Amino acid sequence: MNDSIQVQRQDRSWRYWFTLPIYPYDTRQTIRKEVLADTIWTFEQVQGIFYVVVPIRMTVVRCSEGGLLVYAPVAPTVECLKLLNELVEKYGDIRYIILSTISGLEHKVFVGPFARCFPKAHVWLTPDQWSFPIDLPLSWLGLPGDRTHILPDDSSKTPFGNEFDYAILETIDLGPGQFAEVAFYHKRSRTLLVTDAIISIPATPPAIVAADPYPLLFHARDKSDDASDNTIAQQIKGWQRICLFALYFRPSSLEIPKWSNVFRESLTALDRSRKSYFGLYPFRWRSGWEESFDRLRQDGRLLVAPILQRVILNRNPKATIEWIDRICEWDFDRIIPCHLDAPITATPGDVRKAFEFLEDSAQLRSGLPADDFQLIEQIDSGLTWWRIIYADRSLKG
Repeated sequence: MNDSIQVQRQDRSWRYWFTLPIYPYDTRQTIRKEVLADTIWTFEQVQGIFYVVVPIRMTVVRCSEGGLLVYAPVAPTVECLKLLNELVEKYGDIRYIILSTISGLEHKVFVGPFARCFPKAHVWLTPDQWSFPIDLPLSWLGLPGDRTHILPDDSSKTPFGNEFDYAILETIDLGPGQFAEVAFYHKRSRTLLVTDAIISIPATPPAIVAADPYPLLFHARDKSDDASDNTIAQQIKGWQRICLFALYFRPSSLEIPKWSNVFRESLTALDRSRKSYFGLYPFRWRSGWEESFDRLRQDGRLLVAPILQRVILNRNPKATIEWIDRICEWDFDRIIPCHLDAPITATPGDVRKAFEFLEDSAQLRSGLPADDFQLIEQIDSGLTWWRIIYADRSLKG
């Protein structure tokens, strides 16, 4: 291994990977993008399970009074901090760090380590933070006690209230856990920042995902002994299947073969390395899976993830609709979510339409194929039957 590759690996090392042991584990590349000149930047990494990888994104906004606000931090690797400190040197210190969710562990695990890298920054949290299996004090979760604050309902009571407004989703009680997030609005740039509530699916793999094409090529295969040719077409094929996995878990076009067949076929796999799970490939894609992806994506329209539609937000549709109505009072024309595509050109009307499924049972799946919801509905029914989560309270029209 040459010196440049070794330095690159060291700069991308994430030594706290064991706090959330998911791919890519102890090595995380970061890509910085300028969204709006001298004003907004995104920092992207990847995360996933079984090579179902999607972007995870933090957004950095330049404050008009100097310094920077960070929404939803990612892993503060050496590479990430170098890219961020280039902005600090030009625009001033990190002043505010926003933990924008109470349930998204993939966001929460980075806030403590990130805050320690910037000892002058104040951390602002979405209310009702919790941890599982034991609800620990915030300081035990690595958050600095002397500079950590809970976001008040009124944004004008915060030191950044002149430049940012925000809306906090009323905490949704799911039974053993809770769900909530806070959406931020940067008034000057007319930009809406959200965490998990809204997404848009790109037709081709984002740059941060394509930077290491192995997961794309892994899922582009039809069987274990297929060659993984690194072509643009194969990368796109893998990406579209990854999106179906990530949002439906098991879309209707996917078959899970018998494990006896999976083990037998692994013996003839072209790649039987540990990286390739020793040749195990327990997937079969039926013809027509491309149509399922096209119906999911719908030309990149705004979408609420199926798991949020059927398992979480439907537990308190009234609070969710009130939150969306509050967000839609803002005059934004750009949205930056923490996952999948960004930035997205969209209006309040587009956001309102994405949440119609909460108001009308005929719109329950937002036009998505019913068959693709099968596993999610089984999860929902099982959790409800066992009284692990409360029953669906969707508003039936």
